[in-house]
Amino acid sequence: MTAITAKAQLPSINENFDAFTVNEGQESLPQNGWTKVMPALDPSVAPVLTVEAPGAADKYIQAYSLTSPNTPFYLVSPQIVAPAGGQTISVTTLRIGGVPGGKGSLEIGLVTSPTDMSTFTSLGEAIVMTTSTPVVTTLNVPASTQQYIAFKFSATSVHQALRMDNVVLTSAGSLGVSDAAKSKEDIKFAVTSDNTALQFVTRKDPKNIEIYSASGQKAAEGKLNGQRFNISELQTGVYYMLIETTEGSVIKSKFIKK
Repeated sequence: MTAITAKAQLPSINENFDAFTVNEGQESLPQNGWTKVMPALDPSVAPVLTVEAPGAADKYIQAYSLTSPNTPFYLVSPQIVAPAGGQTISVTTLRIGGVPGGKGSLEIGLVTSPTDMSTFTSLGEAIVMTTSTPVVTTLNVPASTQQYIAFKFSATSVHQALRMDNVVLTSAGSLGVSDAAKSKEDIKFAVTSDNTALQFVTRKDPKNIEIYSASGQKAAEGKLNGQRFNISELQTGVYYMLIETTEGSVIKSKFIKK
């Protein structure tokens, strides 16, 4: 008898690529269910898509245009459960370096097959990368029969190095940031430099704060202590937050714990 192993369809994704292997000077994809689709060009001029790591801990996807500007190439996720609507996907992007004045772009879409990019259905405007400042972008994922997420990279000039990290696809019915409630209270926050707390700037402390993992599980709850909320016990990853204000409204936001 021949054993058949079925590949599970993922209901959500929370990928920072830190568990991937970096193969210096070799192909580092496909890996862990993630694949790539590259243009049929001579390797000496073709774009390069690899897993990179400036340090042992923080790994990411690097898209390098080499000498083929305006040539799209793709990273493809493992198979997901067909989206039923109400989900979001978020990524962190930046331009690492390259020829001055150049820029890159990342367009996220759904595809039917991990090898056929002709079925690419965009989820929104392309993310433009011009600086080394990390940008977190969140897009809505509509109901679809397509079960792979494709990340379409391109650059306007040669030798553009682009970075993508922290890919989070929420589970159906879990928290998203696109439906954030309006509030009259001005509440701002940032992760502290040591990644142990959220530092808030607000005139009135919120009534309550709830924090959820990317899969929708509650990870923490409580109130501010001296304008801070303790996140030292949380694991590395992307989290969603419900902030109940003193006026009774609820603000939905998110942050990255590194």
